[in-house]
Amino acid sequence: MMETIQNTFTQWLSYTSQPEFWWQLAILVLAVVTALIIRNMMKHSGGTAADEGEGQSRLRKMSRKGLNRIQFPISMLMVTLIGQAILNHQEMVTPLLAIATPLLLSLAGIRIAAYILRKGFSPSPLLKSWENIIATMVWLMVALHLLGWLPGVLVALDGLAFSLGTSRVSLLLVLKLILTIGIFWMLALWLARLIEQRLSRSVHFSESSRVALAKFSKFMLLGIAILVALDAAGVDLTALTVFSGAVGVGIGFGLQRISSNFISGFILLFDKSIKPGDVITIGTKFGWVQELRARYIVVRDRDGVETLIPNENLVTTDVINWSYSDKAVRLKLPVQISYNDDPEQAMQIMLDCAFSSPRVLREPVPLCRLMQFADSGIALELRIWIQDPENGLGGVRSEVNLAIWRAFKQAGITIPYPQRDIHIKSGGTFNTVESAD
Repeated sequence: MMETIQNTFTQWLSYTSQPEFWWQLAILVLAVVTALIIRNMMKHSGGTAADEGEGQSRLRKMSRKGLNRIQFPISMLMVTLIGQAILNHQEMVTPLLAIATPLLLSLAGIRIAAYILRKGFSPSPLLKSWENIIATMVWLMVALHLLGWLPGVLVALDGLAFSLGTSRVSLLLVLKLILTIGIFWMLALWLARLIEQRLSRSVHFSESSRVALAKFSKFMLLGIAILVALDAAGVDLTALTVFSGAVGVGIGFGLQRISSNFISGFILLFDKSIKPGDVITIGTKFGWVQELRARYIVVRDRDGVETLIPNENLVTTDVINWSYSDKAVRLKLPVQISYNDDPEQAMQIMLDCAFSSPRVLREPVPLCRLMQFADSGIALELRIWIQDPENGLGGVRSEVNLAIWRAFKQAGITIPYPQRDIHIKSGGTFNTVESAD
């Protein structure tokens, strides 16, 4: 390989003494300057999209991003082709421009292909950074192939190897394994997202069934992708028996909680006990389920705080699901009145105040009950129903309690303080002890 590179370098070094080389180099420099000027002009000509519709603005934004990725190599390619045509017309040989043309074409194709593939995945800064790295690596391989150096590079990489038992591990095998796993992994993620999008639009499955099928298909596709990539890279799959044994030992020693949460996640999905959108209470946490993940669920409360609860806790502890079969929830509002007041009048006033909150349902009808004759007064209880517990319970309680308070004050009904009757018995004998000085 080194000999090939040295011969190529010697040939190009001898070629620099000819005028054709410097003309071609000038055209390439002009192509780079032209591409930079065009990029600067496109960057400052974006304007605003205030007068456009939302869909048209998004489409234009995507088109501009895709164009920006191929603008530099395409601009260089146009200038290079024009310069090559001019030099050929002057009967000059242009080997430098002949190499630059396919390199620029491949760079434009690779960059736009990487951009299209990235649009098929969820956006993330990590994915954006890997897009440039992957595109650069693929372009380098194409460049080595066009220069004729790729076979020599492959031989050199295969020579850097060591023996591991009966297996020979080379740098070429490792790179091939990483590349194949990355390609099949990206393809599996793209297919999994496509399946998830199709399931989200399906009306034949419930929400929990769609989540379960999407997650199951994702992990199944990823597992198949890894096995196919290992086989394509030339790795003996029988060697995985040792790896599976190591995984089993790892699960036994330190990964049992992770595997338990993973399996519990699928149990929750398939038995449909908890679904996205359900309102639950677990321990002191109250909120509605935002999404189900492989290891945890996301519960959002009324304060906007999102709590990540491991799936194992939902399987092994008591969970109150306020919307398991029906979202209708009954609230109980206890009130005490004085023994000097009429309980029937107070109960009617409480029923009249039940609909002071617009969230209270007409059916089932509100009820008021006399619960007991307590120490401080007569204990009454108003029972109302609401249909949206995910919007919180405190707001309804506050609105109805305030209405009862105002109505009681207007009707002269009092809410008693805690009262105790103290009886002092007389006639007791007290013994006094005098102390001696």
